Amino acid sequence: MNKENIQDKDRENPEYNPEDVEQTDNFDAQEGNDQEADISAESEAMPEDKIASLEEELAKEKKEYMFLMAEFDNFRKRTLREKSEIIRNAGESVLKGLLPIVDDFERGLKAGADAADAADVVEGMTLIYNKLKKYLEQNGVKEIDPEEKDFDTEKHEAISVVPAPDESLKGKILDTVEKGYMINDKVLRHAKVVVGQ
Repeated sequence: MNKENIQDKDRENPEYNPEDVEQTDNFDAQEGNDQEADISAESEAMPEDKIASLEEELAKEKKEYMFLMAEFDNFRKRTLREKSEIIRNAGESVLKGLLPIVDDFERGLKAGADAADAADVVEGMTLIYNKLKKYLEQNGVKEIDPEEKDFDTEKHEAISVVPAPDESLKGKILDTVEKGYMINDKVLRHAKVVVGQ
């Protein structure tokens, strides 16, 4: 039912007063205007509050970001400093372990100068040599034993190729000119070898 039909029914009613209808219409219009005014006032106030809260949140996020950047920069500098110290002092423990062997060499040289028999000097040098080999093995350094084995480019460096005296020695190592060493399954120095052809 529309508004006109309602007003027609009201006119048929003996208690109908046209002024009451106009007042009701005016009241509805005024109430609608008041609601629109309240909404517009809220929408005007709301953006300012929202902007202020967003600015406050942005400032907080920016502060946290700057803190994280400073923390990361400190971490990066500390890591670089620690890394350079590790590189600089990496050989310290290895070299410290070699000092007793150097002391033994010095004592051996002094004793060798006074020794009348060369066998005593050789015996002293053999003891020092064995001590050095043991120390190297304790630190993961092992000799590459290439004699009469197949030539392997991963471990050996051929400095010469000679005719093989026997057919079974072709492609095999005949002589080692300089020993090779491995440290923890990685080649530290390639063995310089003579290969049979």
